[in-house]
Amino acid sequence: MFYQDPRFVVHIDDGAIILVKGILQDYIKDNAVVLDLMSSWRTHWPEGKSKESIVGLGLNAEEMADNPDLDYAVVHNLNENPKLPFDDGIFDAVLMTVSVQYLINPFKIFQEVSRVLKSKGVFIVTFSNRMFPTKAVNIWKETDEISRMQLVEFYMERSEGFDQTHTQLINPEHNYMEDPLYLVLGYSI
Repeated sequence: MFYQDPRFVVHIDDGAIILVKGILQDYIKDNAVVLDLMSSWRTHWPEGKSKESIVGLGLNAEEMADNPDLDYAVVHNLNENPKLPFDDGIFDAVLMTVSVQYLINPFKIFQEVSRVLKSKGVFIVTFSNRMFPTKAVNIWKETDEISRMQLVEFYMERSEGFDQTHTQLINPEHNYMEDPLYLVLGYSI
């Protein structure tokens, strides 16, 4: 019911959005096929970066229809059904931007992400310290921000579909940012 009505708001500040765009620019190859998991009305795709297509999978069709970066949109609730409605090995990259804290079946979903990624495809998970407390899972609410990076890395490791995982706190001290940005990424086996 939370997502029944569209919410056209960003969940991180302008400085963090710039950093997300930089991460996507740096870690996703040009002309990629991308899945924006838990998509909304903005993907934060870098201006001028070439892509073959971006598929959004989210909860609100109206929000995704307003997303200028999406080529296709799929309405799907991962907490009700963690199975991704895609064939094996079709995406070069999967993004999960400021949403990981709401997953109730993270291990199953991360396994599904590794299934739909091509070999050596990249899974990019970014988050901040913001959340909707009524929606976030308890373990997320009860841990500190560094522990959350370790938790997401554990999700990747436990799914057994990723190697070369990397975690990073990005530019938390810059005065143009209010929101810290955390990055966890892994490459599919």
